[in-house]
Amino acid sequence: MTRRILIVDDEREFTADLRAMLQEKGSDVSVTATKTEAREAVRRDKPQLIVLGSIRPRGDAFKLHQWLKRTAVTSTVPIVVVDVPHEKQLLHGWRRDEGMRLDAADYFARPLKLTVLVSFIEKMLDEATRKIRVLVADDHAVVREGICALVNLQKDMLIVGEAVNGEDAIEKTDALLPNVVLMDIAMPVLNGIEAMRRITERCKDVKVLVLSQYDDEGNIAASREAGAFDFIPKKSVSSQLLEAIRMAC
Repeated sequence: MTRRILIVDDEREFTADLRAMLQEKGSDVSVTATKTEAREAVRRDKPQLIVLGSIRPRGDAFKLHQWLKRTAVTSTVPIVVVDVPHEKQLLHGWRRDEGMRLDAADYFARPLKLTVLVSFIEKMLDEATRKIRVLVADDHAVVREGICALVNLQKDMLIVGEAVNGEDAIEKTDALLPNVVLMDIAMPVLNGIEAMRRITERCKDVKVLVLSQYDDEGNIAASREAGAFDFIPKKSVSSQLLEAIRMAC
């Protein structure tokens, strides 16, 4: 699977050299030089890692960082910050107060060896892509919280989002690209069976696991017909769910 990286920085030589080295490693790399371009690239490319450097005007990199953390598709994506050289930081780059509020995988300042940066990026990508990405779709907040707590305890799994109805599940599957969707059947707006049918038709690589208290033969058969990978009664979630997620991937 091709790994997608977004570089946001306005220094052309740095971005060109870094892009070339990452492409040699087999990654699909996009480069942008402004906050607006970066937002468009996020929506278009759905990157799996972001290298966030320095852009003008000063402060835009931090504003972009905040937007990335608030946006569903990038809220769990690793961000690697690369600042300008120390002697330039009074006029350009990241302000000290911004750096203190960073939520990033790591912080680097130029000059630095690109081989070191690329090695770190490769390590972060390996960790990010090795985890099973899970979307939880259930209209009951308490149920979602319980499932998320259980899944987040697993080192090989990552909750990428939550959906409150079938339409929401379809939209977030398109946006967040989970490996597994945990789907309730009885939900408002659009039920889980129809949502599952649309997801499995549109997203061939996504596996849907049905979690329902309605574990009669009719619902099990309807789920299978709609493309469910497995059906798990909610009363058995703690003993079967994690095994089913791993088997799906």
